[in-house]
Amino acid sequence: MINKESIIKKIEAKKVRLAAYQERELVMLSPQGVQSYGIGSRNVARYNTDLNTIRTAIKELESEIEDLENSLKGKRPRTAWGIIPRDI
Repeated sequence: MINKESIIKKIEAKKVRLAAYQERELVMLSPQGVQSYGIGSRNVARYNTDLNTIRTAIKELESEIEDLENSLKGKRPRTAWGIIPRDI
């Protein structure tokens, strides 16, 4: 059984990671996060890291934090139920 202290530590660690990812996203969206190259009349601009990867990680961390906070409040995670119709 997971106790409250360990859940709180996990939430704090994930919030620190989330803040780091959000800062990285801001840097990538600013001019400092893009490397530009030019040869003759051709120009290429590239991000240092993949923006989609950063945004996916942010969404995953937000959902994990929400799940941990709900478990801290005593809410159970949603479960999927399937109903199989049968002829008798």
